[in-house]
Amino acid sequence: MTSTKAQLAAEVRTLRDRVVGVTDVVVASIDGLLITAETDDAAEPESLAALTAATLNIARRAGSMTSRGTLHHTVSRFTDGYLVTHALGEMALIGVIGDAGMDVTRLNTEAQASAQRITTLLTGPPGGAAPGGTTAGRTDGTGEEAR
Repeated sequence: MTSTKAQLAAEVRTLRDRVVGVTDVVVASIDGLLITAETDDAAEPESLAALTAATLNIARRAGSMTSRGTLHHTVSRFTDGYLVTHALGEMALIGVIGDAGMDVTRLNTEAQASAQRITTLLTGPPGGAAPGGTTAGRTDGTGEEAR
């Protein structure tokens, strides 16, 4: 049986691999605590988790103050890339860093599907089965082999 941690790591790796230009992906609690990450050497996962949570919470507050409804995602565009944050309900988020060539439209499509699977993993029983198969030979974002 594959652990929930390994399944989460496989899911963020899949999201990173499916979208051109994505360099880093984190899943964090809404208060910015790292759950899992797939990052390159330039990004510190714990800091990225905290910053994406802050970004999401500021945007949620702005949306609430202006009566714009439920926040789905934020997109910050920089000279050399993007920071995109997708809400996973009220409990967690996906934070994505991408280079200037990142396909933001594709990311939004892929992130919606990943968000559903990640939410199921986070709210389901520990070690429960998840769609997508096995993770044999993959790492969990920290360099440890997924089991």
